[in-house]
Amino acid sequence: MKDLRLVFLPLARTTFHMESAADYYEKSLALLKELVPGVTAPKELLTSPEMLLDYLRNIQGTLPHGAVVQCTTFVDSVFMSHVARKLNCPIILWGVREPVIDGGRLRLNSLTGVYAAGNILVSLGREFAYVFGAPGEANLRNALAVQLKAIDMQRKLKDLTIGVIGHFPPGFYFSNLEDVDVMGHIGPRVVRLEARDIMKRAGLFQEEEVKKALTEAKQMITGLDAFDETTLDKHARLRLAYQQVVDEHGLGALATRCWPDFFVEYGASVCAAISGLTEKGIVSSCEADIGGAISMYMARELAGSAPYFGDPVSLDEDKNAITFWHCGAGACSLAHKDTGARAGVHPNRKLGITMEFGLKPGRVTVLRLGKTPKGYRMYLLGGEALDEPQQFLGTSVVIKTDNKAGEIVAQSVEQGWEAHFVVVYGDIRAEIRALCRLLNIPVVEF
Repeated sequence: MKDLRLVFLPLARTTFHMESAADYYEKSLALLKELVPGVTAPKELLTSPEMLLDYLRNIQGTLPHGAVVQCTTFVDSVFMSHVARKLNCPIILWGVREPVIDGGRLRLNSLTGVYAAGNILVSLGREFAYVFGAPGEANLRNALAVQLKAIDMQRKLKDLTIGVIGHFPPGFYFSNLEDVDVMGHIGPRVVRLEARDIMKRAGLFQEEEVKKALTEAKQMITGLDAFDETTLDKHARLRLAYQQVVDEHGLGALATRCWPDFFVEYGASVCAAISGLTEKGIVSSCEADIGGAISMYMARELAGSAPYFGDPVSLDEDKNAITFWHCGAGACSLAHKDTGARAGVHPNRKLGITMEFGLKPGRVTVLRLGKTPKGYRMYLLGGEALDEPQQFLGTSVVIKTDNKAGEIVAQSVEQGWEAHFVVVYGDIRAEIRALCRLLNIPVVEF
């Protein structure tokens, strides 16, 4: 979160126990600096509406991405009304625990101040997140980290440029989203390019560039030596062409057409090429799925590792598991350690190069940014990727879901969810919930 511009506003009244308040202020600021090194904060507690207004005027040129407002002691609603009017950014409202309960003086009365602050924010129509605890508490730190990651993710989405290569395949209506709608509701800018542009670029690279790209591929993928020179040359050139487009347009994600164009007109699969991009951090979805690419980007940034993009292809009620599969674009780091990432050919078109492996075991989150006539929504579930061999040609993962897999499939079909989902290792459900609150997107948990 090094680029996140965060402001910390510790609010207090001098009629309360200022020694305790000052101690909380110092420890709270230290905690926030650990989470967001560049956090901006006043040099002391803001103990009057006038002090608060002066401080807000001084920072208005920085346009913070988010504000942490701590009711260090009780403060009335005037304080928060100033914050709401002056700052047009997400707000985290922080209530602190009473430092001492000994039958004596109520030292801070922060919780009552939080109620007053929450009341005025709701009255003014402002959304906010709420956290509670003393700065040394682990649960408080985790709650703050979740909310801050969500604010940072919202910032990143507004800075994101997605490249859409070609049109979605015939009948894959669920892959499409409108560019202006995406920018207005989610944040990313969409750049549209043609599949033929990738093919044209691929033919223009020099032999030395191609050799270097192929060497890079061989460091990550086993079994490439089994392919003929023409197939390897086409693959290396695709890697270069996609990377060139990414660099020219400053892309952070891709949604690319793959079939039938690249098979018919170019004579090769794009699977392994976009696998390499996802491995490098430029997440890439198949079949020009824009919502899938956005979901992959969210997963990558929140989990810090490569996500997987796949179809739900098999249900096993006895194992309480759903298998997700795709033709072969899984990032190499997702491969099971016993096999590694192997090169293969497309199961239907019999052209290379694809990825061949079963995914590694571990805790996972499954998500999907979806769209209905009522607007955007988020699919979310938790589960365990099982230690299972590759289920079908291509790449696959068997996920034992936390809840009943049969009911999950039935409900998601009946609710009209798209046929592509994103799997990422780790549990990022709390962060996704917090992000969707900021984006005003309902979350459907399974």
